[in-house]
Amino acid sequence: QVQFVESGGGLVQPGGSLRLSCAASGFIFSVYAMGWYRQAPGKERELVAEISSAADSTDYVDSVKGRFTISRDNAKNMVTLQMNSLKPEDTAVYYCNAQWAVQRYWGQGTQVTVSS
Repeated sequence: QVQFVESGGGLVQPGGSLRLSCAASGFIFSVYAMGWYRQAPGKERELVAEISSAADSTDYVDSVKGRFTISRDNAKNMVTLQMNSLKPEDTAVYYCNAQWAVQRYWGQGTQVTVSS
C-alpha cells in the first residue's frame, strides 16, 4: 500500500522559510523520480520542483529558482523541499509526487500560506 506522510506546511510571513518533508512507503522509492507540485485556489496544479531517482538532476519552475531546494534521501525514503524567501504568491497546497514510467503516486497535500 502506497503511503505518503507530508509535513512542514503552515503559516509564514513573507520572506520567511518553511521546510516540507514527504516520507514515502509501499513502493521502491529509489527508482522513482520525486517532485513537489502545488495548487493555488482557482489555478491548475503546477510542478514546483523535481529530482531524479539518483538525485543527480533537479529542475524548478522559474518562479522558485534560487529560493527553493529539493533533496532526497533514498535510505530514508524521504524527499524534502526547502523554501526560502517565501512570497504571498507561493501560497498553495503542496503535493508530494512519485513517478516512474507511467506509474504516478500523489500525497494528500499540505497547506502553505504566506501572509503578514
